[in-house]
Amino acid sequence: MARERGLGRWVAAVPMAVLALATIYPLVFTTNVAMKTRREYILDRFSPANSPHLENVSGAWNSVGMARYFANSVVVVTCSVALMLLIGSMAGFALSQLRFRGSRVLFLGCLAALFIPFQVIMVPLARVMADTGLIDTYPGLILAYVAQFLPFTIFLMTSHYRTIPAEIVHAARIDGNTTYGVYRRIMIPLGVPALLSVGILDTLFCWNDVLISLVMMPSAEHRTLMVGVTSLRGQYSDDIPTFASGVLIAAIPVLLIYLFLQRQIADGVTAGSTKG
Repeated sequence: MARERGLGRWVAAVPMAVLALATIYPLVFTTNVAMKTRREYILDRFSPANSPHLENVSGAWNSVGMARYFANSVVVVTCSVALMLLIGSMAGFALSQLRFRGSRVLFLGCLAALFIPFQVIMVPLARVMADTGLIDTYPGLILAYVAQFLPFTIFLMTSHYRTIPAEIVHAARIDGNTTYGVYRRIMIPLGVPALLSVGILDTLFCWNDVLISLVMMPSAEHRTLMVGVTSLRGQYSDDIPTFASGVLIAAIPVLLIYLFLQRQIADGVTAGSTKG
């Protein structure tokens, strides 16, 4: 019996180890390339760097205004996530705990919106943004992010709030709370774990986006960091180590989020899958 359990662990461990190596290798390869000189990369792109060449990182940061792109991403992502959490928590509370006509249809509409890729609505959205003067502005990109990722936020917040017993809401109303009072005093404190998890996922979605930002922010001044990295590849087409350094700069915030908040990310993915 013990031998069978040990064999079962090896059967599970080997594929997981292969998957982990396949996930880690691109990061290791990119870091190694970023530490090389251009000559070292041309001679052998796969060999380890002879010595860390940190000038590539500083060169990528200063070459095409990466600091400005980084600031643009921080501003847009922060505002977008804050707006999505506010609207998503309110909608989740309403769809899960309040009974009104059309609530099920609205929830099904949010579910349907999850299956619509941005490419389908890209052209009409860009035309609407252009007609309203929101192209190449922070509010335009923020609204585009909210429109694209809000259904996901509403879905997870609704799933989480459905695990809260309705008796808690009834007791709060008996104590004299209005609907807003129930939301502020009951739902927000009970929803903090889900809000944190969903906020992390929304941050990752917005930070890693390239297509929406490229459509909404065509000018170089308002580019986000991920779009800035692609422009770095265009300007330094023969300087792959500099481009790899830019990719590394863009990936560091995401890696830190995954490293320190992986439990919250897992909780967000499974939000509402069990009844509490």
